[in-house]
Amino acid sequence: MGSVTEHNSEVKAAMGRMSRRSFLWAGIAALGAYSGVHWLASRQEDWGTPWPFRRALEANQGVGMDLYRKGQLSPTYLKADLTELRQNGDVGLEEENFDPSEWTLTVNNVFGKDEPTVLTLEDIKKLPVTTQITEMFCIEGWSMKVEWKGVRFADFAAKYPPSSRTSNPPDVNNKPEELVRYVSMMTPNEAYYVGLDMASALHPQTLLCYEMNGEPLSLDHGAPLRLAIPVKYGVKNLKRIGSITYTDQRPTDYWAEQGYDWYAGL
Repeated sequence: MGSVTEHNSEVKAAMGRMSRRSFLWAGIAALGAYSGVHWLASRQEDWGTPWPFRRALEANQGVGMDLYRKGQLSPTYLKADLTELRQNGDVGLEEENFDPSEWTLTVNNVFGKDEPTVLTLEDIKKLPVTTQITEMFCIEGWSMKVEWKGVRFADFAAKYPPSSRTSNPPDVNNKPEELVRYVSMMTPNEAYYVGLDMASALHPQTLLCYEMNGEPLSLDHGAPLRLAIPVKYGVKNLKRIGSITYTDQRPTDYWAEQGYDWYAGL
């Protein structure tokens, strides 16, 4: 049997070998992680994001679309629950001397129309009026409860319908699954734009709004007409809608081009 000194020396030698081995493996792991991150970051971009990350976002979108149910409503509230209004961005509102009284809405690809349909706010106010108090969530982490007044997009689309993807005439209320799949909306200067899946656009709580908390929209909040869609994050709640386009191709989206989720569902 060796002495205690010899035993301690063997232990120290073994520990040294283990430490060197651990250091080596840690270095290999760090190098692998660095290489992996570098590989991901250097991939070809898809809408402003390296494609592996975009595929992950699209996987999340698929889950969100599978879980979506038209009859599943966002919570509604009482007037006593209203919170202080906040401004969630001003991209697309930069136009100086904008006059809401001269505003018009251009609707593209309306069924049976060869030319764009141009509407005034008075045309929109002729449609059935809906008022609701829902909560809008910002991707920055805050939210606000707002009383919205306007027209359900489903009622708007029934009056000015998109085309059908079948040989049947469009039936917005009874056969929405046959309609073209997307809606694109842009500000009048086209600086801000969102893409919506048709199912979310036709959700019963999606509104084209001209009033907030009992008052006409202010310029900061998108006068004279904006989108309120409580099944989406605030980035999709476009202010000052200048055009609406029905399309069967997934439309471009301002924040999706900056690397965010295109679907942006809650």
